Amino acid sequence: MTPANHVVILDFETTGLSPDNGDRAIEIGAVKMVDGKIVDSFQQLMNPGRRVNSFIENYTGISNQMLLNADNCETVMADFADFIGDFNLVAHNASFDKKFLDAEFQRINHCYNGKFACSLLLSRRIHQDAPNHKLGTLVDYHQLPTDGVFHRALADATMTGYLWQHQLETIEQLSKKAPLSFEQILTITAMPKAKVASYLANL
Repeated sequence: MTPANHVVILDFETTGLSPDNGDRAIEIGAVKMVDGKIVDSFQQLMNPGRRVNSFIENYTGISNQMLLNADNCETVMADFADFIGDFNLVAHNASFDKKFLDAEFQRINHCYNGKFACSLLLSRRIHQDAPNHKLGTLVDYHQLPTDGVFHRALADATMTGYLWQHQLETIEQLSKKAPLSFEQILTITAMPKAKVASYLANL
């Protein structure tokens, strides 16, 4: 069993919605959390080998000019593999980020050993009263630290880190159990919402 507050929280900015359609990563941002504190960070732009469209430029603020002299995806992802090590991973809407992480790691023949958890799925189960479960909404709803920047990878990863720690503290208060394991969090995110309260009461 590994601690839930000992993780790497990551976020990708990409050329589109799916690597299955040929989309690539253009930025990776991540923070490393140990004992619930952010102790390290990683941020790199990466050149996907082709131009990004105007929608992505406007959405992320990442221009083709910024990517022109960036390292290619393979170089950046090899460095990121070293940063991750054997840590478990967290992302907000993790299915999106996991697809790109898996696709980019496949290109460099790398597999990570950790498991992947989703702070969005966790929010849907333990904060069912939130207006919605978008990252920006949850940051405002829980009054978490923010510099007001969204859709850049390191800023989003950092805010997700604060959200993740807030979620763990909420569960610890509800369940009267600490420390929580990463495996327990995965169990919560996979169960029906109606069963969460009883599960926490019996932890």
